[in-house]
Amino acid sequence: MATSLRKEGESHPYVGELKRQLADKEISRRDFVRTATLLGMSATAAYATAGKITGAKAVPQAKAAEMPAGGTATLAARIQDFTNPHADSWSNVGIRTTYDYLTKTHVDNVTRPMLLESWSASDDLRTWEMKVRPGVKFHNGRQFTADDAIWNIQHMLDDATGSSVLGLMKDYMLDETVVQVDGKDVKRHSLWDANAIEKVDDLTFRLNTKAANLAIPEHLFHYPAAMLDPEEGGIMKVGSNGTGPFPMVDFDLGRRMRMEANRDYWATGMDLGGGKIGPYLDAVEVIDLGDDTSAFVAALASKQVLGGGITDFAQVAIAEKMPHVTVYNKTTSITVIARGHTTTAPFDDPRVRKALRLATDQSGVLAIGIQGYGSVAEHHHVSPVHPDYHKLPFFSQNIEEAKRLLAEAGHPNLEMVIETRSNPAFELNTAQALQEQWKAAGINATINVNPSSQYWPNWTKFPFSLTGWTHRPLAVMLLALAYKSGVPWNESNYSNAEFDEILAQAEGVLDAKERSLLVKRLEEIMQEDGPLVQSWWRDQYSAYDKRLLGFTQHPTAYWSLEEYALGS
Repeated sequence: MATSLRKEGESHPYVGELKRQLADKEISRRDFVRTATLLGMSATAAYATAGKITGAKAVPQAKAAEMPAGGTATLAARIQDFTNPHADSWSNVGIRTTYDYLTKTHVDNVTRPMLLESWSASDDLRTWEMKVRPGVKFHNGRQFTADDAIWNIQHMLDDATGSSVLGLMKDYMLDETVVQVDGKDVKRHSLWDANAIEKVDDLTFRLNTKAANLAIPEHLFHYPAAMLDPEEGGIMKVGSNGTGPFPMVDFDLGRRMRMEANRDYWATGMDLGGGKIGPYLDAVEVIDLGDDTSAFVAALASKQVLGGGITDFAQVAIAEKMPHVTVYNKTTSITVIARGHTTTAPFDDPRVRKALRLATDQSGVLAIGIQGYGSVAEHHHVSPVHPDYHKLPFFSQNIEEAKRLLAEAGHPNLEMVIETRSNPAFELNTAQALQEQWKAAGINATINVNPSSQYWPNWTKFPFSLTGWTHRPLAVMLLALAYKSGVPWNESNYSNAEFDEILAQAEGVLDAKERSLLVKRLEEIMQEDGPLVQSWWRDQYSAYDKRLLGFTQHPTAYWSLEEYALGS
């Protein structure tokens, strides 16, 4: 177990290599800043260093220092259940404002300390020392300590919690055993070492890992990784005790919620990377207008709401014509995956899974599914926006090869059902485009449309369905969440020993080129053996009234309500 950590102020030795690579134009300024900060360098220092080497502007443009105070902002979003935050499978704004996170990945995709003051990693990335920020207080006045952080990490890694964080941390924090339950093999997990999470003092703890992993600070901002009050046992309710800027004070499932400003917020007046922190608003009301974006755009036009996301691209042009509104867009790794259960016939046969990919014309699905508001995907869930992306020869439609594989698998006329939702419209449009294209290969797909309220409780259970996946800053994070064997969000039940081994190796590689070569092999495995059909990456659109000050578009569509204010 590694324990070699640097003295305060010293950089990880690989930062020197990153500087050389940036100077020699082997990596981009963006990749330098992202990697250097993951290794413990402050974002301010990383941007300044990159600026000196490249001559580019040293730091992102700061927001206005003075913001008006007061008022209630009314925004639009889906109102989902929030009872068990660590097992949340939806980014619930009420959770994200009642609680804070140990880190925060900002709109520039750079991860900075939040409840942590700093971190440092050993040379081999096996020991991570985390310094908790002094002076952080829960709403009830109790100080947040290393004990609170340790309890939360242990709770997220407990099988009984059902947290997707387990999928991110499994390879470096846990051992896995298989036990018999009712005659079936069931995977159980436990910390790999009794000292895997080590308390150093009241404000310091260490993660002593069994494998290297570069992205640990980003894992700590995965949206189920909120820092809860251990005294509440991992369950949230209205009035729960957190450290966040806007605790939830009222909630009506599927209709509305209200959060009111914490006027004793520990971060008020600080700049943690997104501008000077308030909260400036008195309260935030969130109303649920459903999945139909036209209802949202109508509410925006009438000034009933100040903003929200746009998922029906026919509404973008309408919002752009409103003089009081600004439309934002960002290229991200947001997508929809069509996938089959690899433990359920006929999708247990890799020939059938590959035939579905070969029967697909991604550009055609892009045009119909999202009206071209994005880019074609390559059936491997790694986006060109990911720094670990590796470009492969394009995976093109081949109807004859799809027919051959289906016949070889014993399914020359395949009958199947696609489970999807009516809204957002692009999911149903995508399913219909696939249904039509697949007919040429002898695939007869029936579409079963579910209300969202019925779809999400069963999203991992459908034999074949479409599932939306949001942005993650690294490809290895997405692949670990969705396809690593035996993890909670592996909706397809996919299991490939070679894939798991290479993914675990890639997660700990510092050199971008070396990591990209490993990701190349992961992409190849997905295209040949994987469970998915992926046609497009979706650009993220949102629209906000110009009276809402301080808004910036986050690639994962997170709100930073503590930075927003109301103008006249």
